[in-house]
Amino acid sequence: RRKLSLGASRAHTESAGLRTMLRAPLSRGMASAAGKVVVAPRRRSRLALRAPIQLTETAAERIKELLDRRRESGGGDDGPAALRVGVKTRGCSGMSYTMNYATEKKKLDEEVVEHGVTVWIDSAALMHIVGTTMDYVEDDLSAEFIFHNPNAEGSCGCGESFTTKPLDIGRADG
Repeated sequence: RRKLSLGASRAHTESAGLRTMLRAPLSRGMASAAGKVVVAPRRRSRLALRAPIQLTETAAERIKELLDRRRESGGGDDGPAALRVGVKTRGCSGMSYTMNYATEKKKLDEEVVEHGVTVWIDSAALMHIVGTTMDYVEDDLSAEFIFHNPNAEGSCGCGESFTTKPLDIGRADG
């Protein structure tokens, strides 16, 4: 077996660039000998992220009315800044929606601003209501917020509570 020395390989190179690279100290590694590393600029996403919950115009108008009325009765600027939407474990189907006035955003709340109103989504509720459309409907007998939730698998007879589809984490189809 014949050993090829670094000196012998230098003698056989004709390219000045390669000769310079072979003379570079071995402790610097190939990255420093190969040249400058250029990082491409980050590309901005072409698609904007969708909000976790969509508000219809009628829902936004009603939320604005409720927030304004609460601010007027509360003394002006000390009133609620937004509406917080969440879910609680209750009802015959398992979960029901909660809506509360909120003066400040919690650390992990998701903020949705649509049609001029702000809604904060409780972080614990996010996986149950992502993709939901919130509407406000008035008829002769009732006026209520309606949640069109694609994650809901079933609801009770009165429509006040719902269950969501179980997560299929780690399962492969087929």
